[in-house]
Amino acid sequence: MSSVTRASLDQKLALAKRCSHEGVMAGAKAAVLATVATAIPTLASVRMLPWARTNLNPTAQALIISTAAGMAYFIVADKTVLASARKNSLYASNRSNMTA
Repeated sequence: MSSVTRASLDQKLALAKRCSHEGVMAGAKAAVLATVATAIPTLASVRMLPWARTNLNPTAQALIISTAAGMAYFIVADKTVLASARKNSLYASNRSNMTA
């Protein structure tokens, strides 16, 4: 394998790692925010509403909160990775047009 090809592959790999890291960090932040945003009303409703007190046991409460956190993580991480890949694709396209 030539050194130019090897350098290009290393650069693409580094770019992919950075994109995925950005996605993970953004997803984690969104998951924390979603956890807080769902935990407060869920726990408050169990204390204040008779229906919720009767029907939402601790397992159901945890399921509601963790589902919201998981959805937020995957949605935000996916959108972040796709946006980063799109940005890098446009950057690479513009760079190749400049050198041509």
